[in-house]
This record gives sequence, C-alpha cells and structure tokens, in this order.
Amino acid sequence: MHVLRLYGRVLALLAPDRWVAIGLAFASLALAGLSFLEPVLFGRVVDLLSRSERMATAAIWEEAFSLLALWGAVGLSAIGANVAVALLADRMAHRNRLVVMGRYFQHVLSLPLSFHGDTQSGRLMKVMLLGSDNLFYLWLSFFREHLTTFIAAGVLLPLTMFLNWRLGLLLIMLVALFVVVSVWVIRKTEAQQGQVEALNTQLAGNVQDALSNVVVVQSFSRLNSEARLFGDIVRQVLDRQFPVLNWWAVVAVLTRAAATLTTIMIFVLGTMLHLVGKASVGEIVSFMGFATLLISRLEGAVGFVARLVFQMPSLEQFFAVLDARSSVPERADAMSLGRVAGEVRFDNVAFAYPGGPRILDGIDFVAPPGRTVALVGQTGAGKSTAMSLLQRLWDPVEGKITVDGHDLRDITLDSLRRNIGVVFQEALLFNRSIRDNLLVGRPDATDDDIERACRMAEAHDFISRKPQGYDTLVGERGSALSGGQRQRLAIARALLKDPPVLILDEATSALDAATEARVQKALKALMAGRTTFIIAHRLSTVRDADEIMVFEGGRVVERGSFDALVALGGRFAELVRTQLAGTETAAAHA
Repeated sequence: MHVLRLYGRVLALLAPDRWVAIGLAFASLALAGLSFLEPVLFGRVVDLLSRSERMATAAIWEEAFSLLALWGAVGLSAIGANVAVALLADRMAHRNRLVVMGRYFQHVLSLPLSFHGDTQSGRLMKVMLLGSDNLFYLWLSFFREHLTTFIAAGVLLPLTMFLNWRLGLLLIMLVALFVVVSVWVIRKTEAQQGQVEALNTQLAGNVQDALSNVVVVQSFSRLNSEARLFGDIVRQVLDRQFPVLNWWAVVAVLTRAAATLTTIMIFVLGTMLHLVGKASVGEIVSFMGFATLLISRLEGAVGFVARLVFQMPSLEQFFAVLDARSSVPERADAMSLGRVAGEVRFDNVAFAYPGGPRILDGIDFVAPPGRTVALVGQTGAGKSTAMSLLQRLWDPVEGKITVDGHDLRDITLDSLRRNIGVVFQEALLFNRSIRDNLLVGRPDATDDDIERACRMAEAHDFISRKPQGYDTLVGERGSALSGGQRQRLAIARALLKDPPVLILDEATSALDAATEARVQKALKALMAGRTTFIIAHRLSTVRDADEIMVFEGGRVVERGSFDALVALGGRFAELVRTQLAGTETAAAHA
C-alpha cells in the first residue's frame, strides 16, 4: 500500500540514528513481552487460588511468593523499559525534526529561481512547518507507543495459540477485523484527504500573498474580497474533511464494538470450555486480560492510523519539495574557483525555457577584465535572461559561457557566485539590522570595512542620522528606508563583497533624479576595476560604457560605443530619439 511505502520513507529519515531506533525496537519488543506476561501471571495466580483447597498452606505460599516475585520483577522491568523508551524516543524525535527542517531549508534555498517563481513562499513555509511537525508526531508516537502494539499483534498474539488455541483464535479474529476495516477505510478516504491538504496549502499561499501585499489590499479596499476568498476555501476544506472524519468515526465505533463482542465471546467460549475441562479458570482470566490489553492498544492504533492517513498528503508535499531537483545540477568533479580576473565570454549562446521557443539565440561576445558592457533594448528582448545565464540560474541550450576560460558548468555554483555581485532594480534586504544586511556581502568584514564601503556608497551619512546607527532594523523588505537609501545599502553590500564581475540590473530606474545622481556616484566607485554589465532602459546611464549591445528578439542587433551607435542611426539611435522626445515633452508640460 502507498501508506506503507510513505511511512517506510518517514522511518528511513532516521538513518543517522539507526542504532537508537534499533535499541528502541528491542525495548518495544521487551515491553510487548512483559505486557504479554502480566495476564499470564494473573491467570496463574487465579489457578493457584482455585486449587488451593487441595494444597498445603506452605506449598500455596511458596508458589504464591514465587509468582508474586516474578510479577514484581516483570513490573519493574516494564517501568524501566518504558522510561528508556520515553527518553530515547523523545530525544530522537526532537533532534531529527530539527535536522529535517534544516535539510529542507537548505534544499529550498539551493533550488533555482524558476522553482521559486512557480511556488508561493507561504506554501513552502506551511509545507516545512506542517511536514516537520507531522514527522515528529509519527516518530514519537510510533516508538513510544505503537511499535509495541504492532509487535504484540504480529509476534506475541500468535503465541496465545499455545495457551489455548480456541481462545487465541478469537483474539486473532479481533485483530484481523481491525486490519481489514482500517485498510478499507484508508482506501476510501485517501484521495479525499489529499484534496483537503491541497486546499489547506492553497489557503496558506493565499494568506501569505495577501499579507505581503497588504498595501494593495488596503489601497484598493480588498478587505472584504480577500476575506470572502479565505472563507470560500475554508468551506471547501470542511466539505471535503467532514466525510473523511465520518468514516474514521465509524472505524472507531466498529473497533470498540468488535472489542466488546470479543470480550463477551471469550467469556462465553471460555465458560463452555471450562465446563468440559478444556480451559482452566486461570486461562479464561488470562485471555480476558489479553483482550482488555488488545482493546486499549487497538483503539490507540486506530487513532494512530487515522492520523497517519490525515497526514499523508502533507508528508507527500514535504517529500515532493525535498525531491525537487535543480535545473542547474552541479557536477561531482566541479572545480572551485578562486578570485578570477573577470574575463567573460558568451560563445554562440542560445536559451529556451523547457518546452518553449528560443528566448536567446546566437549571443556571442567577449568582455575583457575591467570592461563596462551595457545591455539595452525593449522589455523582453533577452537582456536579463543573458545575465541570468551568467549567474547560472539556467544553463544555455546551445553554446557555452566561460569566466576566465572556464565553462560555467565545470565550476562549483558557490565559487562562481562568489565572483559575481549583483545590484538589483529593487534592493532586496532582510528584516534585520543595517549591519546584518551589509555583512551578507562579506560576513568577516570589520566595522571599519563596513563604514568605508558605506562612505563610498554615499550611505554613511543617512545611517549615522538613525537613532541606532548601523544597528537600525530596516523592516520587512527594507520598508523603514527610502528607495534611494535601500539602493545605496545594496551598493555598499556589493562593495563589501568586492566581486571581480558586477551586474547592475536597472539599479537606478526607480529613483528620482536627485537620488539617482547620488546613487550614480556610488555606482562609479563600485564599478572601478571590475568587469561590469549594466542592464538599462534609461540610456543616459550607459553613456560611459565601453561597449553597448542592443538586444532585440533575443539577438544582439547592434554593438559599439554610445556615440558610434547614435551616429549609425540604427535601432539604438531610435531608442535615444524616443527617450529624448519623451524628456522634452515632459519638460514642456512642466
């Protein structure tokens, strides 16, 4: 069954603690055996009392003391085994929950942007938290309680046949009925529970989406609409969840009813066998004890199996994320680069998304170390895609890209990205202090290094005016800072990283003229001595570039210096005239 395969994978995650798990399995076997012995000893005591009239007093006490001593030893051993199981299971479950969360977190961060573009961050958070919590519950409850139940049912229950096969057969029938009913209900509810979990995941994604866009929600009076959307999904969850709950309620009732009938039948059959001399009173009492023990264990097992079915979809989602593979796998023998000189070469590069048309085709150029290359063109022309390939967010479908002569596919991702710095159009900041955000560029930077970078980025003055200076929290996505301040922090972060290759992706397009002037000054300090690629729509920002490449339809249609391309009178000159006309119109209106 699918549920068994899934649970086998859940247990396989405990491989680093395999010896602890094996020890817990032996302890559970001991507990099952000890719990099996108690009804047997109780039956022996009853048999002793039933024949006491025919025995001498001394013999009765001698046998009674030996039985009671054995019973006491069994009880003490069970207490010790329970303590050991509880302590070890708790520690193993807690430890591995955090290990799995860490593994999930690192794996998700390593997945390419294509994965994150298709998956809401709220969903990933929900899958991580719910999945790890479910794993914790399954590990803990399995090793603390239910492993003993399964051992007792699978190994020790058949041994009752040696005590009295007729009564033992009744107990086995009880367990068989429980298994058959549970399997039937699992098959009945598995698909519906999957739908419930998919809706829960959608709900988490929608909530995260609304919270991250709360400004839009409030500005466009979307409060009631978002609440209605939330309520619609909640109603769908309940419509699908209630039938599943009803089926498992039926299982619980049937299990209890079967257990009660089995107890009555043991009493009736035991009495009949006793009357014909085929069962002693002690055996009947022992089997009544077995039945009571099994009833309580099976009722717990029903709840465990029900919860396992409820958790299956969330665990499947958790493993689906863990199984997601990068679109840019790293070779086992990939080389780790030190600091490169900065020569970048695109050699007849073409790219297309899986199953889609070519977005780039025939891109061929060399950027020597220290050279500034501008990429211009209309939106969708392929500029940002080309720079994504340089960072190896994707691999080209044709041709190759090299840094200092090394094919990017032969280099470790970490060493490649260590040599490339990026300043984005939107400064991406963590909800941490200014200092912590700057240290992302270089974790070992000293306070002097940080201040020097901030002075070069024209950021030190505004930071100093903050009440807490460099320890000021920037807010979520840097909301406590202005756009220009965020951008200057991003430049300071890149200065600290000190990469030989730099990508400026529309770094000033969202800024006003005064702020842009200050940021441009910071950018010139950042670009000095580095191989720099500038993606820009505002053509005034690329006037000083050593070479300008004009992209159109995924190809480079023109290249040269600013003045040379204007004089050429081609596509670039047309873009310049369009922007100049727009500027003059705006000035006239002003």
